[in-house]
Amino acid sequence: MKAGFSIFLWTMLMGAILCSACKKSPGSSPQLSVSATSIHFQPQGADSTVTITCNSEWSINNNASAWLQVGPSTGASGSATIKLTSSPNVTGATRSGIVEVAATNGQVRRIVVSQVSTIYPSYNTSPLPPDSTGMGSTAMQLANNIVVGWNIGNTMEAPGGESGWGNPPITEAYVTYMKSLGFNAVRIPCAWDFHVDNKSTAHIDPNWLNRVHDVVQYCINNNMYVMLNIHWDGGWLDCKATGARADSVNAKQKAFWEQIATKMRDFDEHLMFASANEPDPSDAAQMNVLLSYHQSFVDAVRSTGGHNTYRVLVVQAPSNLINNFPVDPTPNRMAFEEHDYTPSQFTILLDGDASWGKMFYYWGAGHHSTIEPDRNATWGEEDYLNTYFASMKAKFVDKGIPFLMGEYGAYRRTNPKDLATHNDAVDYWITFNTRQAIANGLKPFFWETGGMVDRTADTVKDARTVNAIFAGTH
Repeated sequence: MKAGFSIFLWTMLMGAILCSACKKSPGSSPQLSVSATSIHFQPQGADSTVTITCNSEWSINNNASAWLQVGPSTGASGSATIKLTSSPNVTGATRSGIVEVAATNGQVRRIVVSQVSTIYPSYNTSPLPPDSTGMGSTAMQLANNIVVGWNIGNTMEAPGGESGWGNPPITEAYVTYMKSLGFNAVRIPCAWDFHVDNKSTAHIDPNWLNRVHDVVQYCINNNMYVMLNIHWDGGWLDCKATGARADSVNAKQKAFWEQIATKMRDFDEHLMFASANEPDPSDAAQMNVLLSYHQSFVDAVRSTGGHNTYRVLVVQAPSNLINNFPVDPTPNRMAFEEHDYTPSQFTILLDGDASWGKMFYYWGAGHHSTIEPDRNATWGEEDYLNTYFASMKAKFVDKGIPFLMGEYGAYRRTNPKDLATHNDAVDYWITFNTRQAIANGLKPFFWETGGMVDRTADTVKDARTVNAIFAGTH
C-alpha cells in the first residue's frame, strides 16, 4: 500500500509540472520582447508602432494616457503590433511617460515615450489648397520687373509703433507720390515682436496685422512690388545666430510667419516675404543655425497654402557665408538679399570717428577734397564695389537666383569743410551704386527715413538725392 501510494503521488506531481510548462509554451522558458524601448514624438503628434513577441498572454499599463493612446491593450501568445498615438504637445514643456508590457509568464518590458513641445500653438488653422492665380512669375522673372525701390524706413519697424521714431502714419497718397517719382518697388521694414499681445503664445495683435495689411494694400493698389520682412525687432532673430536659443527662435519664426502669411495670403505675386533683415552669423556653424531659421520661415509660409504656395521668398545672410538655401517645395521662388553701405565711414551718419574707422566725407574719383584730405575715403571705392557687384552677379544672378539689394544709401552731412565736394560725392556714390547694381542684375532699394521726401506734404525735400537715384537707372 505505501509503495503504490508513493508511486501514485509521484505520477500526479510530475503531471502537474508538465501541465504548468505546457501553459507557458511547449519546450521553452518565459519570453517577452518589444521592438523598441524608447519612442520620441515630434510636437505636432503622430503614430508609431511596436511589435510585441511573447509566449504567454500580456497586457499594457500606460501612465501617459492623458496624451498617449495605446492599442490593443492586451494580447495572447505569439507576435502582435500595438499602435501608439500622441496628441499635439502645446504645453510649452517636454513630456514623457512609460508604457509597461507585463506578461502572465512573469516577464515585464518598458517603453519610454517622450514628446517635445511646440512652445507656441500652431497658427496655421486654415490652410488652403495651392492657388497659382496671379502667381505665375518665377523669382527671376519677378525681379526683372523691378527697376528701383525704396524703403519706408524708421516707420513700421519702430519700437514705439508706426510713429515711434517721428514719422507720420503711412498714407496711400504718399505711396502714390513715390510711384509718381519713378519707384516701382517698396520694402516695408516691419516689427512684429513689439506688437505681440500675448508673449506666452506669440500672438500678434490683430490690429497691427490689419494695419500692415492696409499699407501693403496701398502699394499693391499702385501696382508696386512689395518686400515685407521681419526687421530687427529687438534682435530676437537677427542677433541670435549663435544657436544658444535656436529652439525658441525657430518656434517664434514659425508662429509669426504662420500669422503673417495667413493674413497676407490673398495678395498676388507683387508681394514678397523676407525672412529677416541683417542676420549676423560669423562662421559656417552659425550659418547653419541661420539656415534653420530660414527653413522655419519657408515651411511656415508654404504650409498656409493658397497664393503662398507660389510666393517669392527672400532670405538674408553675409554673402561670403551662404552657399546653400533652405529647402523649398516650390521651385524657382527663392531670392537673396544683402545690403550695400560701402564704405560705412562714408555712408553711415556717425556722430564722430569710431574705434573701427575714421569718418569719410569725400568718395570716388574726382570727388576727393584738397581742403580736407584727411577725410577722403581710403577704401571701398569704385574698384572695390565693381568687384563686389561682379561677384554677386556670378554667385547669384548668373545661377538664376535674384539678388535684392534691400538697403543702400549715402547721406549728406553739414559739417564738412568742403561742403560742395561732399555733396557732389554723395550724389556720385548714389548714382554709381544704383547704376552698377542694375548693370549686374542686382535690384536696389534706397534706404529712406523721411529725409528725402516729406511724407505729410508729399513733396521732395532732397531733390539731389532723388535725381542721383534716377540718374543711375539710365
